[in-house]
Amino acid sequence: MNQPGQNPIALVTGGAQGIGLGIAQLLLSQGWRVAIADVNEAAGAALPETLSQFGESFLFVPCDVAQESAVERCVAATLDRFGQLNGLVNNAGIANPYSGPVEDLTLEDWNRWIATNLTGYFLMVKHAVRHLRATQGAIVNISSVRALQSEPDSEAYAASKGGIVALTHALAMSLGPAIRVNCISPGWIDVSALKHPPKESNLSPTDHAQHPVGRVGQAQDIAEMAYFLLSNQAGFITGQNIVIDGGMGRKMIYEE
Repeated sequence: MNQPGQNPIALVTGGAQGIGLGIAQLLLSQGWRVAIADVNEAAGAALPETLSQFGESFLFVPCDVAQESAVERCVAATLDRFGQLNGLVNNAGIANPYSGPVEDLTLEDWNRWIATNLTGYFLMVKHAVRHLRATQGAIVNISSVRALQSEPDSEAYAASKGGIVALTHALAMSLGPAIRVNCISPGWIDVSALKHPPKESNLSPTDHAQHPVGRVGQAQDIAEMAYFLLSNQAGFITGQNIVIDGGMGRKMIYEE
């Protein structure tokens, strides 16, 4: 199992901005070394400045997770640099949930959502699993509350996120006891400051007030759970989907 003080290694996909960057930052701050994979090379090029306080503890690897050859190279680059792998955070995905009316959704676009948001997770696990087994590591998949509830015109995104939840418990059964596999489903998370380039948050008091906890989520909220699930403190947790949405999924809403 991962042991404190041994500088464990994590691979975080989609880690150059947004929630992925928040997770990478927290892991680095806790002594992990992190390979950051992202298709956005401009965002990756900005990481040496963004993460300057962490010196040589991180590596950026350009990677389209929907391409198996790119995934294979990414995992190899991580092992070449750091020598082992203790944790995998599958986070990369197409963020836009809206695909338009289902009758207008092309097969090409459907396949694009599924390839990036779901198949990419499978490919990363496929090529990382033997290295994670060697360290008795852990996998954290990032899904979405849209795996459990929907707005109109979001079929491809919802299907891909629901697939991540199912993939998680299937992998937990297949890879245990050596590897634990869990899932986080974030709700509304404000990542404006972690975009490339950073953006001003335009949240209103109403946006915050509608959440039972009184605020919109931050990347730190997801990062803390990812860090916990990768750690030995979560040693009795596997196959789970943990919803982090400020209570919104439990809120009854009536339109008047």
